[in-house]
Amino acid sequence: MIPIRDNIHCRTTPYVSWAIMAICIGIFFLMKMMPDETVRQLTYLYGMVPIRYSNPEWATAFGLPPDYYLSFITSLFIHGGWIHIIINMWFIWIFSKNIEDSMGHGKFLIFYLICGLFATVVQWYFDPDLMIPVVGASGAIAGVLGAYFFIYPYAKVVIWFPLFLLPIFFELPAIAFLGFWVIIQIQKATTAMMFDSVTADVAWWAHLGGFIAGAMLHPLFISDKKQE
Repeated sequence: MIPIRDNIHCRTTPYVSWAIMAICIGIFFLMKMMPDETVRQLTYLYGMVPIRYSNPEWATAFGLPPDYYLSFITSLFIHGGWIHIIINMWFIWIFSKNIEDSMGHGKFLIFYLICGLFATVVQWYFDPDLMIPVVGASGAIAGVLGAYFFIYPYAKVVIWFPLFLLPIFFELPAIAFLGFWVIIQIQKATTAMMFDSVTADVAWWAHLGGFIAGAMLHPLFISDKKQE
């Protein structure tokens, strides 16, 4: 199921959301123009590699400074491929504007970064021996979804069900769509944890961590103006 739009009117221009998208897209295209080896080095340096912090000896042997913790934030702005960045930017485009509207620009930026930080920390905690970089905005976006779940539970989300690429559209309340999204994340994360033979190429724990952070922290960032 692919969300197309929601029905919540945005009262302000989402400058921060647009800026986040511009930075992510700009970095993505910049890295596309670099040699593969340079991209690999930058991804390992600025992406969050869990074993780098669980095993400092490994980090030193691999040539990574084990005390460089900014990667828990910088990883949020790096994406690994076209599908990865398109999906993340699409979710920001649909869901972030109303949360930024509810919080105000400055508070939203702090909220977004905190949710992303919490998401990457949770991913490190549950998968500390992972040797590949965890990158992407999805953990922070999950925080936005967690806030949206509670602020606009009955907003209508237009969904495209891509059955044989047919134009099948229908509406769901946000609480149903995002509830289904959370169930999928839990199922995928627990499956990867329970079965060693299952290879997880998505940071499911980061998604759950970000969603929980957004759900818990959003009341601290909501502005005083009444929600519509």
